[in-house]
Amino acid sequence: MHKKTLHSLIDLINAKKITAKDVYEDLLKNIKHQDKQINAYISVFDDMECENLDGFLHGLPIAIKDNMHIKGKKTTCASKMLENFTAIFDADVVTRLKKAGASFIGKNNMDEFAMGSSTETSYFGVVKNPWDLSCIPGGSSGGSTAAVANGEAIAALGSDTGGSIRQPAALCGVVGFKPTYGRVSRYGLVAFASSLDQIGPITRDVKDAAILMNIISGKDEKDSTSANVDVPDYTQFLSRNIKGMKIGVYDKVLKDCSQAVVNSMEESIQTYKDLGCELESIDLPNTKYCISDYYIIAPAEASSNLSRYDGIKYGFRSSEYDGLLDMYKKTRSEGFGDEVKRRIMLGTYALSSGYYDAYYLKAQKLRNLIKQDFDSVFEKYDCIIMPTTPTEAFKIGEKTDPLQMYLSDIFTISANLTAIPAISIPNGISHNNLPTGLQILSDTFREDLIFKCAYAFEQEHSFYKKIPLS
Repeated sequence: MHKKTLHSLIDLINAKKITAKDVYEDLLKNIKHQDKQINAYISVFDDMECENLDGFLHGLPIAIKDNMHIKGKKTTCASKMLENFTAIFDADVVTRLKKAGASFIGKNNMDEFAMGSSTETSYFGVVKNPWDLSCIPGGSSGGSTAAVANGEAIAALGSDTGGSIRQPAALCGVVGFKPTYGRVSRYGLVAFASSLDQIGPITRDVKDAAILMNIISGKDEKDSTSANVDVPDYTQFLSRNIKGMKIGVYDKVLKDCSQAVVNSMEESIQTYKDLGCELESIDLPNTKYCISDYYIIAPAEASSNLSRYDGIKYGFRSSEYDGLLDMYKKTRSEGFGDEVKRRIMLGTYALSSGYYDAYYLKAQKLRNLIKQDFDSVFEKYDCIIMPTTPTEAFKIGEKTDPLQMYLSDIFTISANLTAIPAISIPNGISHNNLPTGLQILSDTFREDLIFKCAYAFEQEHSFYKKIPLS
């Protein structure tokens, strides 16, 4: 039961063949037997709590990345700094899920404060890829994707700042969706980089992602960046007929990819041709600067957001210090991990007097140029396709150079910088039995086109014939 899709379980409950309690208990058993080796969860909720069993989800359990608040439950952000912090309110997405009849199975492991591409920076230990326990699951939502891939969750919510949903989804062989910035409220999400963060679903298939997007999308008065844009029923766009759809193929990046990723991408292109789509190569000239741009903007915003963790208001406080300034220094030195400290220092430097214009302001201008590239492409094409990641999952501990680690997100960062929606769906398996992912992007608030493009591919592509969806 734990390997079934959300929509198939809803059908079974509606037919009175199972109950949500059956599913919950089945998941708990699987987590108990499997998660010692995967480490996908920071906390697991032993008792099913549901406020609306008559809702659309009928009490079915969802997993939540541990940087979103569930009232009365711990929100640790996988950091020593928040190891014992208990949330006092629900994130907006949690409120919406509760109204729709969801329960919650637990909080997923992640890179500390969502800073990482491999889920190796967690204070609570490394997460392992269910396809190969010697490999990383991707990050920062690695716990959420590993849980879904391993049958420890039906579906999960993650957050995506530079690819943190899509990159691990590709490496774990599941579906990961990043909505348009503002489509889903960030209220109750612990901020990393406020102009880049978005919450999105991680699921076993495209239909489940559409169902969850129906639930979590919409204007939220508590989030000033939340967009007042109508939310369609995304499931109505799930059709196998996409003949005539215009797709731009960003194939210039294939020269930087592993052979397995190239092979999967070529097969994906052929699949869309078989579906009757019109495909052409495109150019996005400024995307080569995305990594550089992102690692000015994201650390700058992070250094501002993480300044609140000072040992005074809440969270960890050093036990030995000499005066207030020494307490600040020791609390932050002991409470934050190396990667978080690295990004705080990078961001503080970029925002400092004398460097703001040279770095941060210039990065914002470059961000606008990158957006213009995508705008011009979307005047002609419905969607863009490209690989989600340059390689399959790499070995745990393999990448010790931070710059090499940052390149893991080279294909996903552009969607965050430009605020557009994007999805990663499985599109192949390498000779090492590791999955690869296809990324589909479209214009702002055109999630409908992405779902249409992704669903038709999913129904047609051979990957899904090898791994049947129930």
